[in-house]
Amino acid sequence: MRTKQFKAESKKLLDMMINSIYTHKEIFLRELISNASDAMDKLYYHSLQNNLALNRSDLTIKIQPDKEARTLTISDNGIGMNGEELEQNLGTIAKSGSFDFKNDNEKKEDVDIIGQFGVGFYSAFMVSDKIEVVSKAFGDSEAHKWTSKGADGYTVEPCEADFDHGTVITLYLKENTDDDDYEQYLEEYKIKEIVKKYSDYIRYPITMDCTHSHLKEGTEDEYEQVTETETLNSMVPIWKKNKNEVTADEYSSFYKNKFYDYEEPAKVIHAKMEGQVMYNTLLYIPRHAPFDYYTKNYEKGLQLYSNGVLIMDKCADLLPDYFSFVKGLVDSEDLSLNISREMLQHDAQLKLIAKSLEKKIHSELIKLMKDSRDTYEMVYNAFGTQLKFGIYNAFGAKNDTLSDLLMFHSSNDKKLTTLKEYVDRMKESQDTIYYACGESVAKIELLPQVESVIDKGYEVLYFTENVDEFAIKMLNEFEGKKFANICTDSIELDSEEEKEELKKKNEEGKEMLDYLKESIGDGVSSVRFTNKLKKHPVCLTTEGEISLEMEKVLNSMPTNEQKVKANIVLEINENHPIAQKLTELYESDKEKAGKYAKILYAQARLIEGLSVDDPTELSNLVCDLMV
Repeated sequence: MRTKQFKAESKKLLDMMINSIYTHKEIFLRELISNASDAMDKLYYHSLQNNLALNRSDLTIKIQPDKEARTLTISDNGIGMNGEELEQNLGTIAKSGSFDFKNDNEKKEDVDIIGQFGVGFYSAFMVSDKIEVVSKAFGDSEAHKWTSKGADGYTVEPCEADFDHGTVITLYLKENTDDDDYEQYLEEYKIKEIVKKYSDYIRYPITMDCTHSHLKEGTEDEYEQVTETETLNSMVPIWKKNKNEVTADEYSSFYKNKFYDYEEPAKVIHAKMEGQVMYNTLLYIPRHAPFDYYTKNYEKGLQLYSNGVLIMDKCADLLPDYFSFVKGLVDSEDLSLNISREMLQHDAQLKLIAKSLEKKIHSELIKLMKDSRDTYEMVYNAFGTQLKFGIYNAFGAKNDTLSDLLMFHSSNDKKLTTLKEYVDRMKESQDTIYYACGESVAKIELLPQVESVIDKGYEVLYFTENVDEFAIKMLNEFEGKKFANICTDSIELDSEEEKEELKKKNEEGKEMLDYLKESIGDGVSSVRFTNKLKKHPVCLTTEGEISLEMEKVLNSMPTNEQKVKANIVLEINENHPIAQKLTELYESDKEKAGKYAKILYAQARLIEGLSVDDPTELSNLVCDLMV
């Protein structure tokens, strides 16, 4: 029999199919199963058009491994192919019968064809050095066999077949190499694993004869090998069911098995989205962050399906970074896939889905916050940092999306509060949201400035994470209210009378304050009296955009070679006895007054959680004053 050549630049193109298009060799089984599913779809559609008595439940895909012969057989009882169709579909690389069928029936209902490109079949050459295809078209009396050993060509000949219609594909597996184990594709566990991973939701049953060990009847310790036909796929995806058909336990079980979590999800989002692009989605909000979530090793993304066939295990483009904690999947018929179906083409469809998902996740998180505050706070404690980074990294572009999801501890009741709740509690005359930064709530509460602001009847938000103040700088305002760090010079809580009195005090003591600044050195940009402190003698504030907390964070970054420096101001409580003492010493013993200033500056740094530049000098100064 004459060997025919492929109708394309065969060798070069087929080599590309085998070696370049697909990343993982196991993909071949997904492709052959998808082709079989297409063939049965075509037959079912044909039966509807011609009023044939065909029961969809009779259609099935069968997988048969044969370890002795080193063959793997995939068969279906779909529409089959005659000799001419074998020539057209398998003799021409990148010729897709499924694609033609889909185009011919584009506007018809109940047409769901997975295959589009006509190259999936040739992926089988990644694991086999010879392929036989026996096919018998529905309604034909004669079967035909297509045989090929790769790029050298193929043969097509009539043959006998013991089935009415359908296709049987037999792969003769390659010999194992040091790098590749081809025999694994004959193992029952491996076949089950691949089917479960890629083809679990093919609408037709995928069966295989599996061997199990059973206790021999009438014995207590004798076992026998029994072969039973098993269905390897679940067929009906949980996300394509109506929500009222799925129980909470089913959602939970699916989540735990699919995404390897031992806990219940905090929130389930199950929706069918319609519009410019249609898709089904099943999303889960976890309760806690995975161990590697805040590391560079963490991979975000949703599973992506096209008509129930897994296309990508983690499609990162479907989720923005700030929602990277969301687990789940998307299934759409409207996707433009690349030739291997392993990756998406980045087009408008993908962007539309991603935008729709972003809105959906945001609205569901808001709903969770309102309906189950404790659960939302649990989620926020796990992933709130990521939301704040989202605001910071977007340079304010995502303020509307994320600002109403933020929460901070507050002086109001020491609990987490939203910005909206803070604003709703504000005084009528208040136009500023006040905050303070520190390592913990307990340490922030010890800051001298906090006591003063609370004493005047204002609520203070406590920022305890490094990203907090940076995010707020990008946020800039919330519902028209500006943010102000109470440890800077930007807040004004005094009456005009109090301002004038303080101004006068600083003008009168200018000479002394300048001397104290000179004594301290470059550590401070200025020294001045303040009336914002209640019982505390001193505090540190800053001038300009860089706060003390921002200075600490920025200077701790390994990539920051040039150290930043805040403009630090030492503020002395004008009503504290220390203010009078400094004034007296300046008149009687300037040097001693300078030593006092250094000690006060060191104390203020310690209050702020900053290190003392020279602990030895501080110790000596204290000892000098004690003797």
